[in-house]
Amino acid sequence: MSNQKKRIALAFGSGFVPGLNAVIEGVVLAASKLEWEILGIYDGFEGLLFPDHYPEGGTRILTAEIVRDLSGSSGCILGTSARTDPFRCRSVGNNNEVEETDRSEELLDILKKLNVDAVITVVGNQSMGVVWKLCKKGLRVVCIPKSAENDIASTQLAFGFNSALSFTTSLLDTTSQAAKAASKIGVVEVLGQHAGWLALQAGMAVCADAILIPEIPYDIKKVAKIIKNNRPHHRNYGLVVVAEGAKSIPEKEQHKPAIHMDSLKASLSPLSTGAESSHAIDSSGSISELVAKDLQKLTDMETYPLVLSKLSQGGTPTVVDRQLGLGYGASAIRALEAGQNGVLVVFQPPDLKCIPLAEAINQFRTVPTNSEFINITRSLNISLGD
Repeated sequence: MSNQKKRIALAFGSGFVPGLNAVIEGVVLAASKLEWEILGIYDGFEGLLFPDHYPEGGTRILTAEIVRDLSGSSGCILGTSARTDPFRCRSVGNNNEVEETDRSEELLDILKKLNVDAVITVVGNQSMGVVWKLCKKGLRVVCIPKSAENDIASTQLAFGFNSALSFTTSLLDTTSQAAKAASKIGVVEVLGQHAGWLALQAGMAVCADAILIPEIPYDIKKVAKIIKNNRPHHRNYGLVVVAEGAKSIPEKEQHKPAIHMDSLKASLSPLSTGAESSHAIDSSGSISELVAKDLQKLTDMETYPLVLSKLSQGGTPTVVDRQLGLGYGASAIRALEAGQNGVLVVFQPPDLKCIPLAEAINQFRTVPTNSEFINITRSLNISLGD
């Protein structure tokens, strides 16, 4: 792309993380230096596909004056959307039946009519595949990764994770104090359907008794044992941090045949995870309740489950995420200036660089079982349930 005036659209998908305004400021300030115009889209692509939902239309021009000093604020002035998929837009038909329509071509036409030269999208794992399909249909796009779980492949630090980690750690400190005062075991469920980074790093920071993550199936008897061992020495309470995707390996379950269901039934089943589809039943709290009940039976100590879940995505951004958001935003503009397309901006210390989007979709950045975080956790006598 040359330095002549361009119009770049900016949209946010895959839900909220702290500090999204920092990305907006980084994009707009870098674009204004090139005399490019930034068109903000409300609520992902909803602002384009459903403009009548917005009193002043589904888009707004963003200038340096508007975004200046936004980086430290909470919220997102453009909003986010975790649901709108232009390939499967839902509507209610004449018989009150939910119908899905492919409006991807319509979306591309709208962008063309708005004289948009390229789109910067800030997305998580679920939205990345949608953007890639749009790219293959001709949309010029640069993606910025965001995730409170840090589960996006190819980047060491997704935007939003550091803030979620800081806030989760603070909540775990409070939970530990409450557990100590009440002489109970607190079992806290945190985000982490596919990757246990948030549970592992936050749990390690507060020296929890046990941390249960998706990468290491746990034996509840071993978790109970370490809590019992800790009781005579220095405390009559406990703290267990559980990622929402953690799974047990009780003997009675090891040889059970797998349950096979068609995709729609699976997505509607309570056994399904959020990854099945947007139809999936929210199972937040199920794993913390299960672990709490089992621990109470095995330790004879009163337990209480607590679900942090989306609370971890609240609060104000940390300094790390403010810097990272500004950096990701500016890097996306630089990538477009260099003529790149269909790429994901990633943080690979000490650099921010671009990789092909195809290398990151349909993958998760999970915790290696031999990682240094795992080794340190074991050295601190924190049980991983194995």
